[in-house]
Amino acid sequence: MEPKLTHLCYCLILFLPLLSQYAIAKPPSSPNTSYGINFIESSCRTTRYPTLCVKCLAAFANKIRHNENRLAQTALAVTLVRVRSTKVYVANLTKAKSIKRREYLAVKDCVETLGDGLAMLAQSMREMKQVGRSGRDQDEFLWRLSNVETWVSAALTDETTCLDGFDGKVMDGMVKSAIRRRVVHVARVTSNALALVNRFAARHKS
Repeated sequence: MEPKLTHLCYCLILFLPLLSQYAIAKPPSSPNTSYGINFIESSCRTTRYPTLCVKCLAAFANKIRHNENRLAQTALAVTLVRVRSTKVYVANLTKAKSIKRREYLAVKDCVETLGDGLAMLAQSMREMKQVGRSGRDQDEFLWRLSNVETWVSAALTDETTCLDGFDGKVMDGMVKSAIRRRVVHVARVTSNALALVNRFAARHKS
């Protein structure tokens, strides 16, 4: 295979998966869609990346409707799926034949921190489901919400830490660029989910 063609194939392997990450599903048509979309748009204004927030959640408008708990749960579920996908994608980069040793080590560390963040998000999802089952026990309700806030925040820290191993110009290249774009995206999705959880918690603490 010609060198230029090999380089092109390598680029495609790195960047094609990013296309699916940004695909926007069309919200289903129903009388509840507009109502749900309006609620999502209003809620997403409190996040750091409102446009991305709406894009991630619009397809679930009928499910969310005007329920803040379902909104937070859905945001966490979307985040969990995207972080899991990113972890798999990053892990596959260790198999690239042209990867350098220092890149390989940085990628391995990134996979580990993403795995830690994924565990925190999964734990947050389970806890958020319990929030809705806390009944009239306000103390338990707030305690579980506090757990979710703490764990999602920890997941966000893990995601940003993933990029630490790629600091410096010596690490510049296609591997760093591909991972950075992917990780920055999921960090923003996680940040939005955390903002929606915080919003839900603030309304019940006041």
